[in-house]
Amino acid sequence: MARSKNKRQIFENIEVIDAGAKGKTIGKAPDGRVIFLPNAVPGDVVDVQTFKKRTSYFEGKAIKFHKLSDKRTTPKCEHFGVCGGCKWQDMDYKYQLEYKQKEVTNNLVRLGHLELPEVTPILAAAEQYFYRNKMEFSFSDSRWLTVDEIQSEEDLGDRNALGFHIPGMWDKILDIHKCWLQADPSNAIRNAVKDFAVENDLEFFNTRNQTGLLRTMMLRTSTTGDLMVMIQFFKEDKPKRELLLNFLADKFPQITSLQYVINGKANDTIYDQDVILYKGEDHIFEEMEGLRFKINAKSFYQTNSHQAYELYKITRDFANLKGDELVYDLYTGTGTIAQFVAKQAKYVVGVEAVPDAIIAAKENAQLNGIENVNFFVGDMKNVFNDAFIKQNGQPDVIITDPPRDGMHKDVVNQILNIAPEKIVYVSCNSATQARDLALMKDVYKITKTQAVDMFPQTHHVENVVLLEKR
Repeated sequence: MARSKNKRQIFENIEVIDAGAKGKTIGKAPDGRVIFLPNAVPGDVVDVQTFKKRTSYFEGKAIKFHKLSDKRTTPKCEHFGVCGGCKWQDMDYKYQLEYKQKEVTNNLVRLGHLELPEVTPILAAAEQYFYRNKMEFSFSDSRWLTVDEIQSEEDLGDRNALGFHIPGMWDKILDIHKCWLQADPSNAIRNAVKDFAVENDLEFFNTRNQTGLLRTMMLRTSTTGDLMVMIQFFKEDKPKRELLLNFLADKFPQITSLQYVINGKANDTIYDQDVILYKGEDHIFEEMEGLRFKINAKSFYQTNSHQAYELYKITRDFANLKGDELVYDLYTGTGTIAQFVAKQAKYVVGVEAVPDAIIAAKENAQLNGIENVNFFVGDMKNVFNDAFIKQNGQPDVIITDPPRDGMHKDVVNQILNIAPEKIVYVSCNSATQARDLALMKDVYKITKTQAVDMFPQTHHVENVVLLEKR
């Protein structure tokens, strides 16, 4: 039964008509079912081979192109189509923006059944490439091979890689020559580290066998010119570790924070590991309107610094504070938004589940001389209760910036109980935002909504909504 369910079919001359969730594009099968495609652009006419069949849709890939869309552009990256990181690099940027705007509006209207005011056009990013301030690369001793390489008779030589996971494959790493997401010296550092490691027989990690020395490398840059590099080693080997770290320090004197981790666990996460300073400072600084934010190896900070500033300005504009308001900033992270709006507010209260983030938030507030903020740590649905409101006061404005899953329904209910005059809801997932807003629509109306493009060349989009009491 299962075999026939997933039987591969070929559909010919399918017009790609739209872009959908998760960066996939959409065609219609002859029987009217939707086909999701990972490798086409709206306007293409293609032959499709399916690899999954469900009651209401197919998943497949374009195997032949009869007509290429006028929405297409030539991808800049040599790794496009294999890496999986920038799924929309073959779509002209103005159309990327159109489809992001459309997705947000559709989610709010169709999923949330919400009434929208006139939608403010999506805010484009000034930089369409080299905009990320943080990148993580993985080492592997058995790099991903392309079909051409597998079919060739030639000796493939060095199988080491320093790059990205192939989508859906936890143990396969694509060796990256040039990535278009993080500005120089990111590519220079990655390529130099790889070459040096190969020349000096530093073993690259093998995920399946849990062997090798070099696991991952993280680079963080900032608009202040600071540069952090952190190498994750699988085991301690002092001579080899110091050899690599000294090479990095000598070759790239612009590194202001050089750190490392020894992680013998089965996974790469560093949040339960000690980060050890090798040279420089154990942090870098980001700056915004004179505010300085200290960022360490484990800190969360918006990945696109320039566009984060635009996002925060929209959030502050929507809140339209007069100076006498008590503001709650839910899911405050390291307190960036809280501090950004503090000078326009009487007092700001931030709440966040991650203890390290709250420590950083308090430290940054002190660093910036901001005294009208206070931060609390705990799971939002447990902390944000009646006793908390009694202790900290009735907020006039709530700003909320939850993770992709949106807000827990208990948090939504508590917001409805408190019923502040205004809510500014910042979201990186307009589908869960729509779900949450639908629960509030009897009490609040949407008076402003604006999407912000934080991640050009991908399908990801942020959205800011202003809610005011009916």
